[in-house]
This record gives sequence, C-alpha cells and structure tokens, in this order.
Amino acid sequence: MCEISHETMVSGQIPGLARNDGNGLKKLPVEEAVGTVLAHDITEIRPGEFKGRAFRKGHIVMEEDVCHLQRLGKEHLFVLDIAEDEMHEDDAAYAFAKTLMGKGVGISGEPKEGKINIVAETDGLLTINKDALLAFNMLDDVMCATLHGNVVVKKGQTVAGTKAIPLLVKKGVIHAAVRIGEKAGHVIEVREIRKPKAGVVITGNEIYNGRIKDGFLPMVKKKIEQFGGEFVGVHYAPDDADFIAQKLFSLLYDGADLLITTGGMSVDPDDVTPLAVRKLPVTETFYGTAVLPGAMFLIGYVDGAKMALHSKNGGSHNNIPIMCLPACGMYSKTTVFDLILPRVLAGQFIGRKELAEMGHGGLCMNCKECTFPVCPFGKY
Repeated sequence: MCEISHETMVSGQIPGLARNDGNGLKKLPVEEAVGTVLAHDITEIRPGEFKGRAFRKGHIVMEEDVCHLQRLGKEHLFVLDIAEDEMHEDDAAYAFAKTLMGKGVGISGEPKEGKINIVAETDGLLTINKDALLAFNMLDDVMCATLHGNVVVKKGQTVAGTKAIPLLVKKGVIHAAVRIGEKAGHVIEVREIRKPKAGVVITGNEIYNGRIKDGFLPMVKKKIEQFGGEFVGVHYAPDDADFIAQKLFSLLYDGADLLITTGGMSVDPDDVTPLAVRKLPVTETFYGTAVLPGAMFLIGYVDGAKMALHSKNGGSHNNIPIMCLPACGMYSKTTVFDLILPRVLAGQFIGRKELAEMGHGGLCMNCKECTFPVCPFGKY
C-alpha cells in the first residue's frame, strides 16, 4: 500500500471530462493506467521545497510511477487512447520536422505540446522550397512557419517551427507530409556561403583620371569581407571596353572566382561595361533586375573550364560569376547587390527568372535608419 502525503498538492486535472470525449481521452483508475500515455502534465508542489512538473504530457505510465502518482493524490488519470491509425502530437511533430529538413538544419530540443523548432546547424543562406511548404500547410492538422528564404542566418538560429494541431494526428496525414518532403528533396535548408576570391575592376574616366575620388571600393570591400572573402586584385579602368576586358582577364589569370565591376552600366555612350563583359568567354549574361535600387545590374557567368587553361594556378572548372554594379551602389547603402551576393556565394544560379521574382519585395523603402536585413527589402 502506498502512503499518501496530504502535504503534497497536485495540479493538472481536467474537471468535468467524461470517461471518453471522442478525442482519444479516457479516464482510468491510476492502478489501471500502466502502459498508457498521459494526456496532460502533472505538477507537483512541495511547500517550501519544490514546484514543477512531475510527469509530462506524453509520459508512458510505468509500474513504478503508480505510488508516486498516488502520493500526489491521483486516484484517476486522464490518458490517451491512441488508435492504431493515430500518432501522439509530439511524435507527429518530430516526424514533420524530419521530413521538412534538408542539409544544414537540425532539431532544437524535444517536442513540447506538439511543437518543435528547426535551427541552423551552420552559418549560411536559408533556402525554403515555397511550393513544398505550401503543400505541407494545406494538409489538415499540421503547420510549419519559417523565416523568409534567401536570408543569411547564424548557427543556432531558429529558422522554422512545426506543430501538430490536435493532440492526436492521423497517420495518413503524416504519410502525406512525408511524401511531400520526399518529392521536394528538401523543404528547409541552410547552404554554406563560400569565401570568395574576388577580383574588382572600377570603371569610369572620371575616377581613372583622378578627377573624382572612388567611392565604390570601400563599399565592395565591406560586403565581400563580411563573408570572409579576400581580393586577388583591384584595377581601375577608363570607359574602354577592351581595357576593362583585359583587366578582367588578368584577374581570372590570378585566380579570381568572383568578378565585380562598378560603373558604366547606364545608357550613356561612354558606359561600355556590358560590352567588356561580353568579350570574356561568358556562357550567358542577364542585364536588368526588378529591384530598386539596382535595376541596371548585370550578372553573367564566365566559362570556368576555358579559363582554367589560362589561370596561373589551374583555376576552377566551375563557371565563374561576374556581377556588374550600377552607380546606385556608390550612394545607396542597400541595393540588389546585397540580395544577390550571398545567393551566388551559396551556389545558387541567378538567371532571368530569379531576377524577375525579386520584383515582389524588391523596392527599398529608403528608411532614414537602415535596418537591413531586418526589413521587407528583398523578401518575397
């Protein structure tokens, strides 16, 4: 016989509940509850000593728990009556998280009340398969909320949370969720951002001839160095397509795996940077974006295999991105360059479709105090 201390109080009861309410809850004498699953937390209070959770919801009642429960004044328990085709909310949340996760993310802690957080396991670029996420959230009894995709996140940062809505979830729903994840390959992923070896050509007769001071290089250096990048070289060039192309070739020879040009991107006859880019062995170029500031931005890709034959260190056989920044990059703190640079360094291909998609959310609000990236710019 277990002795019951009247000094100990208990909370967690659900008054007025019928023996079985049709939602998987059942009231049982504590002696008959061994092997069942608690439907709610049981809190223990020892005056002056302890107040906290003695048994958590979802705990499977063991033989050795019976005396403890009786000491807490529990003669009956509300337990889960889980059918063969059902799963407890915490187990369901774990299954949902596993099917949503791709590379670079993990689970933070244990599920609690059917909810579990997904965190970044490394610094990098968060990517979200929006179509798969929508399909997942269209299922009954499940949800997942994420941060915006294509944002830079830090190791340990929460990037998503998923939850089972009811206490018990039908296994058919779980199987449907798993199929969505399997079809997508990944729904939530954090991709590593590589450290670039950048080569920069700053164009413009007025800068080359010393008539004005260059304002581009400090901006470019700051944005490359925030990702741990280095510079293989910086050149200044007049508005001469052949001269600019020659400098770009020399940077590739020196081992640059990212090319950046500044200036010369408008419709003025002296703005010849796009012509210079096309003198390189580019596989494709895309001029113009649906972003302000940055509409006259150009991105292209140099054939890495061809350039590897001419690089002094063998170079890379991967295509080498080249980004051409318009004049707005010199006087606007945040531009299209801030949106595209981390995506390129994370290995994403940016083409016409990707540039067009950026129109939704691509208008900078030009706030007096810029809070980017904690702002709507570039979120879609």
